[in-house]
Amino acid sequence: MTNTFAPLTSEFAQAIISSNPGEDRAATDAARTAIIDFLACAIAGARDRTTGILADAVGGNLPGGAILIGSARRTDPLVAATINGHAGHVLDYDDVHASVRGHPTTVIIPALLAFAAERAFSADALVASYIVGLEAMARLGLSLGSKHYENGFHATATLGTVGAAAAIAHLTRTPIDETAIALGLAATQSSGLRLQFGADAKPFHAGMAARSGLLSARLATAGFGGARDFLDSPVGFYSAYAFGAERLSALTENWGSPWQIVAPGLTLKAYPCCTASHPVASLGIALNREGLLAEAIERITFTYPPGADAALVVSKPTNGIEARFSPEYVFAAALIDGALRLDHFDEQPVAPRLMELARRADRRHDDSAPRMSSDPRTRFVIVDIALRDGSRIQRRFDGLPGLADPIEKFRDATARHPAFADIPSLVRTMSSTADLRQLLALLNQDIAPHLA
Repeated sequence: MTNTFAPLTSEFAQAIISSNPGEDRAATDAARTAIIDFLACAIAGARDRTTGILADAVGGNLPGGAILIGSARRTDPLVAATINGHAGHVLDYDDVHASVRGHPTTVIIPALLAFAAERAFSADALVASYIVGLEAMARLGLSLGSKHYENGFHATATLGTVGAAAAIAHLTRTPIDETAIALGLAATQSSGLRLQFGADAKPFHAGMAARSGLLSARLATAGFGGARDFLDSPVGFYSAYAFGAERLSALTENWGSPWQIVAPGLTLKAYPCCTASHPVASLGIALNREGLLAEAIERITFTYPPGADAALVVSKPTNGIEARFSPEYVFAAALIDGALRLDHFDEQPVAPRLMELARRADRRHDDSAPRMSSDPRTRFVIVDIALRDGSRIQRRFDGLPGLADPIEKFRDATARHPAFADIPSLVRTMSSTADLRQLLALLNQDIAPHLA
């Protein structure tokens, strides 16, 4: 029986469990492409030092049937969701969604892959439930408004718990009251602060959210109780997290028409650094190709709309991890080297040859421009370059650059390891339970030294 005292939560839960995106070719094609992109990031991220630390800390050796991506080991599903979510986000190379203002796939897919150890389901069901989980995460983000992120919350973590729980509720067709409880249990575990950007804890947010979403779905279906009105309560999710900017109609209005994975769609990253730095990366690479030399530059100024560089919390990085969140460094590396590689953003100290140019850059905001929001038309950056000969160069980038096809990214991120070569084609065509088992087996191979 539905909860008549919580109409918004009930409507949200009903939309989640009754959705049927599997017949939408555009949505399923986009989902399969996104899964390939995520797996590239997670396989590469499985080799990261911090993934190994996390695996040791959370019990990666515990018995269980859930796979660890890039490792021959299996472990407890909650542990696997944590580690695989972290691995997918640790390089900051995974997809981003404007409505979320964060990274949905690295939360939802690890939760679903971990759940596959507990219940058999088809690859088609995984794809459909991923689409619905992303829809729930994105719609909740739209309805919260911009202040949630701007006041310090990391939406990947805070919305991801609900998105992961929603995906599993859809997969299992959980009754509406149990779904509402699962969403509320996810919401009560919703946490993650942007102050962790540039630290090991930032990608842990994704693993934490995947685990919490899976745990919430488990608890609700096992009969564990919780509030059924997390969206309606005067002390609920909006009261705690929206700061008065909520738009409730955005939650379910025109649900799936089109699906959020189609429009506005995901941005698949071309560069392994914070999304907000990608426009200056593209401008830097373009100027490199035009022949601009660093020694010719006197000063660089980046102009953003208000709020557009909120995630870019570092101006003078000391290592490559911090440098992921520094447009000054990103532009310098792109201009001088003509490309951005994973080794630009490793744990080594930043190269003095790059920082010498980065220190000549600063930022400003165009307060006459609309504040950046989920509308991509509000995102831009202008790069003004004063040259030492007295001349000036100005370039503008609107929106975000991205990849249409991540196949080369997959090959590069997996070092063209033959163990993983068949994964992209399998993901494009998989449909059955046997296909999903085959994918899990391909992912469950031991190339990650930290997880060996």
